[in-house]
Amino acid sequence: MNMDLDERLKLIKRNTSEIITDSELNSLLTEKKDISAYCGRAPTGAMHLGHLVAFGKLLDFQKAGIHAKILLADIHAALDDLKSKWEDLDKRVDYTKKCFELSFDWKEKPEFVRGSDFELDKDYINDMLKISTVTTIDRALRAASEVTRMKNPKVSELIYPIMQSLDEQYLDVDIQLGSMDQRHIFVFAREHLPILGYRKRVEIMVPFITSLLGPGSKMSSSLPETHIKVYDSEDIIRRKIARAYCPPGVTKDNFVVDVAKYLILPSDEKFKIERAEKFGGDLEITSSEELERLYTEKKIHPEDLKSTVASYLIKKLERVRKYFEDRQDILKELGEEFLSK
Repeated sequence: MNMDLDERLKLIKRNTSEIITDSELNSLLTEKKDISAYCGRAPTGAMHLGHLVAFGKLLDFQKAGIHAKILLADIHAALDDLKSKWEDLDKRVDYTKKCFELSFDWKEKPEFVRGSDFELDKDYINDMLKISTVTTIDRALRAASEVTRMKNPKVSELIYPIMQSLDEQYLDVDIQLGSMDQRHIFVFAREHLPILGYRKRVEIMVPFITSLLGPGSKMSSSLPETHIKVYDSEDIIRRKIARAYCPPGVTKDNFVVDVAKYLILPSDEKFKIERAEKFGGDLEITSSEELERLYTEKKIHPEDLKSTVASYLIKKLERVRKYFEDRQDILKELGEEFLSK
């Protein structure tokens, strides 16, 4: 890998919201040769674009010479108020893994690890019980508050952050990657792993992609008008992008800008907006900063950006779309309840 420290740091840090901590990340890259990172997903519902942001960040990690792992957190899916029932975990894990495999052009295929393959081992369970003896209910509640359902908190939801903390140790990684809703658990891990004699890990967080509807609306699998599934048809993608919140000159909470910034540019490094000569001709964008500047200055028309982003999404998601088009039985077996979560 012909990349110096500054170049690696720039790749790792781009499009991130927070790193705990910058100094530890610098030391890690300076002192350790073989670095690995993981991002986890509990198979609790249909996969949409919002779920891809953190995992797409693994592409940057790979370019920076970091080994990528994806945790298919099946036990976590059941612990979170039975969002996935125990008997449904196998097929939901298979579905989730296939979505990740086919939604990205990986530099090299990430290492997929299923939670139940190591989280039921004696040493893991022993460590989980040890942490439970030094963790208060209030502390566990705070750690899990933005991740688990918490309608009528179950004991299992308090176990959730303990297990996610231990996953860092038992996956043998140096970095955990996730969205900002994971922050409480990340801090919990840094507080509690050293109690067992384990080292703190670097925690890296990325922002959420805003909803198709724009400000004040959260992207949700149960609200089709807020998101795009990774295997939606070409027609649905174009129709939803055409209707998406994308006011001229506004980049904040702009779904179309977010998709270009967090999902297209990190993998393609550039994209081209095709325009007639009378409107300035084709425009090649090579960075998020350039995109935001040109859009803010209204040098990119919303309709041109929408058309371009739709075309890129259709191309990027072609493999996962075709896979499920040919296997409708898989989606049917998963059931509408799961696919609308």
